[in-house]
Amino acid sequence: MKKNSNTQVQALAQHICMSPHKARRVIDQIRGHSYEETLMLLELMPYRASYPIFKLVYSAAANASHNKSFNEADSVVSKAEVNGGTLMKKLKPRSRGRSYLIKRPTCHITIVLKDRSKNKTDQDTFLEKKNV
Repeated sequence: MKKNSNTQVQALAQHICMSPHKARRVIDQIRGHSYEETLMLLELMPYRASYPIFKLVYSAAANASHNKSFNEADSVVSKAEVNGGTLMKKLKPRSRGRSYLIKRPTCHITIVLKDRSKNKTDQDTFLEKKNV
């Protein structure tokens, strides 16, 4: 990621109170889509995980436009990953004075946006000239 740091912008959300498995279900559907398509997909998804991911994609686009002066319309979600975070442990009182341990999972979500306009290859320019 360091070699293309001038064309990539990253946003990270940590300790989101959600199972990593449930967050991956949403992340797998947005990986590789453009910024605008991603926002439309996330708005229409019925999952609880889509709202924190929506906020994170929006934050990554704000980082891109403010820090690197990218155009948001040219951004693509190049990398999206969910890693497991720490377990929040609680005790629930049960019968006979006992207690059961409740483990509440958390996750860390990373979104990397890539600028298409600054990362054109020779093949892309060849195809554009061919289509014109």
